[in-house]
Amino acid sequence: MGDSYPDPVDHARTTRQHAGESMKNGANAPGLLAVAIGVVALVVGLFAFATGHAIVGAVALVLAVVVGGGGLIWLVLAHRRVRAAERRWHTSHPAAPAEPPTS
Repeated sequence: MGDSYPDPVDHARTTRQHAGESMKNGANAPGLLAVAIGVVALVVGLFAFATGHAIVGAVALVLAVVVGGGGLIWLVLAHRRVRAAERRWHTSHPAAPAEPPTS
């Protein structure tokens, strides 16, 4: 699934620097999966509380917070690496117009 090119930004064909970053950058896959698991755990936890299973609900909600939070942190760090790669690219290509960041 991943793009093996070291620069995840498509400078030639996009008007927005980070268009499709979440799906093109394969390093985001674990973070996206963790967020999805966190959402499912949240739904399971809320359902467990609604049906009177407090222990299962508490465990599921703790899992949702930990795994979902970890996934969000993963995505933020991956985005920072993309921004750093973008800054390095603009440093090595000073003639290219530097667009203001959209994210």
